[in-house]
Amino acid sequence: MEESLGVQFFERNRDGLQLTPVGEMAFREAERLATDMENLQRKLVGGDSAPVGKVRIAAEDMMMNELLSPILAELVREYPDIELEVLTDNDVANLSHREADLTLRPENKPQATLEGERIAAVESAVYGAARYCRRNRDMDIENRPEECLWIIPDETFSQLATGRWYRKHLKNVSSFIRCNSLQSMVSLARAGAGLAVLPCYIGESARELRRLSDPLEGESVDLWLHVNQDTQQMARVRIVMEFLVDRLRALESAIEVSPTL
Repeated sequence: MEESLGVQFFERNRDGLQLTPVGEMAFREAERLATDMENLQRKLVGGDSAPVGKVRIAAEDMMMNELLSPILAELVREYPDIELEVLTDNDVANLSHREADLTLRPENKPQATLEGERIAAVESAVYGAARYCRRNRDMDIENRPEECLWIIPDETFSQLATGRWYRKHLKNVSSFIRCNSLQSMVSLARAGAGLAVLPCYIGESARELRRLSDPLEGESVDLWLHVNQDTQQMARVRIVMEFLVDRLRALESAIEVSPTL
């Protein structure tokens, strides 16, 4: 290609090959074309009404672990000819850019161009391990939160009860552990490192954790299952979406917990 086009894609040196600016542009375009061709193939194959072929599902790590895994296990038993590809990421804002057929993500204001189904409202509350509570029997998280050690998320993921509640209640807290993943927050809280605001569907199912507050008012996040507009007419995508919506909505009571302790 270099010879026929009269361009140089690589710089050659004793350490090997390195892409030139032209080579980098060619590489990006080739990636885009490969994705376009794959999408075309998926559309053409999806013209058949039978639930056969690949379906890509994207979700945040903990949501996949806590909500989707048992549902997907049931799905593949019922539809053995559907090939699942699972994509996970802590940065839920980027999940829609992975060319997934279905994306489970928490958000209160989905883009108007996104098609999907609302599942439930994800509530969050303060949780702490029994061992941490025993060591800090006199803690008062409502009036003296600064006396506790808190496990908090950083700015890279926003699916938790962040923002207003943290700014209002933890502005004077100097003792904290900052994490860039929900998995890390849950692990540290279960180990008794400190208190954490966690989605209730996680906190309620962890036997090491105790809920120390009612669900935080005004901090719930809607859970949506979005479908890729390019592949939503495929029989297998429609079947998987209907299956997930039905099973996830059956978990609504676990996602939207009781407002009182």
